[in-house]
Order: sequence, then structure tokens, then C-alpha cells
Amino acid sequence: MVSNKKTTKILTKRDITMLGIRSLFNQSAFNYQRMQADGYTIAILPALRKVYGNDKEGLAKAMCANLAFFNTNNYAVSFIEGLSVALEENHEKRDVIDNIRISLFGPLAGIGDAITWFTILPIIAGITASFAKQGNILGPLIFFLAYIGMFLIRIPIAHLGYTTGTKAIKQINENMGPVSHAANVLGITVIGGLIASYVQIKVLAGITVAKGHSLSIQTQFFDHIFPNILPLGYVFFLYWLLKKKNASPLLLIGITFALSIILSYLKVL
Repeated sequence: MVSNKKTTKILTKRDITMLGIRSLFNQSAFNYQRMQADGYTIAILPALRKVYGNDKEGLAKAMCANLAFFNTNNYAVSFIEGLSVALEENHEKRDVIDNIRISLFGPLAGIGDAITWFTILPIIAGITASFAKQGNILGPLIFFLAYIGMFLIRIPIAHLGYTTGTKAIKQINENMGPVSHAANVLGITVIGGLIASYVQIKVLAGITVAKGHSLSIQTQFFDHIFPNILPLGYVFFLYWLLKKKNASPLLLIGITFALSIILSYLKVL
């Protein structure tokens, strides 16, 4: 079903430019509960305030939604910010906005890191280091200017994200069901990949099967039957505590620390 709603443009080019500049706050409140979510919300907050105006309840819901777990490349983040505020401006469904944000941060983290940290900066550092080794002032000067350029590129990336989001609104409204479902599936896939990457549980203990021979529980049992089953199981255990028992994230962090110390001391993990 095609949506007939019409939304007046509220955000200006200056607002999007400032959004690109404010993307510098992305890691300003980095933590291991939400990663970059706090800084991300700080960056888009002025745009959200302008979009929601006097609708305090709508603003509160948008802020809470954007405080969910988020972690991506610091130079690519302005694209997601621009796209998200375009959808917020059009007052798209909350689950659509959230699913698109979640589904994008993982792929853009990989692409952004590969381009910036593993390609551009190493090449520039290699060239400028050779100048600096010779005592040439061009070495540090070029590297400094390259960093300035990488900072400024956040602005056109934010405009690109906003323009992309604006152009995609019609297609999103025309295909709301498939778009929401696809974004949700991709978002779940990204979170699944993060579980395997971020959560590491390895059993050090073994089972003695004969005199002088032991069986490694981790490599010869778990890794053969179901690799990463322990991280997956532990994440679902924490999810169960969070949703069913209303446990606080700080309590879950405390439980994780306690289990890590105790099981490490006992040489189980």
C-alpha cells in the first residue's frame, strides 16, 4: 500500500552540514554496553529536536531507539546519520528506521575500516614517514592535511546519506513490508556476526581418556560439533535474563566479570 502522507522539509542543508561535523562525537561516550550509541545520539540530537519540535514524547522515543547498540566506522557513520534523520523527518515507522540503522552499521564498519584504516592512512603514513625520515617538513604537514581532509569528508557523506534517505522514502512506502523484513533479517545477521566476533569463550579443560592421553573439550568436541556454540549460548542466556528476568545491563556485566574470573582461576576457561 502506497503512503499518501506528505512531509514538509524541516531540515536545511546547514543542518545536514552540522550533522556531518557533529559526527565527530561518535566515540565521545564509548562504552561496552552500547559502544558508540551515546555519541551517535548526541550527534543527531539537534536534528531530532528540530524534526519533533514540541512533540516531547516522539523525541523521547526516537532518542531511546537510537541509544540501542551501535558500532561502525567513524568516517562512514555520517552516512547512516544522514539517512536516519531523513527517515525521521518523514516520520517513517520506528521499526523501519531502527532496522535500517542496525542493518547498515556492520557492513559500513567493514567497508569503512578497509578504506580508511587499512588503505588510505597506511599509504599516506608510508609516504609521509619517508619525507619525515629525511627531515622534510612535508612529511608531518601532508599527514596533517590528510587528516583534515578525512574530517571534512564527513560533511558530503552526511549529505549523501540524507539525499539517499530522501530518495528512498517513496520506495520504502511502496514496499514497506519487504523493506522492513529485509532490513530486519540483515540486522539480525549483523548481530549474529557480532556475537561470533565479540564474544569469545574457549574451554581450556580437557578429559583424560587414557593414561597420558587427554581430549580437548574445545577443539575436539565443541569446535567439531558446533563452532561458537558457547558464545551463542551465553548470549542467549544474557538475553533471557534481560528480557524475562528484567536484569539490568550492569548486573549482566557483573555476572560476566565474576564468571570470567572464577572460571579462569579454576582453569576451566
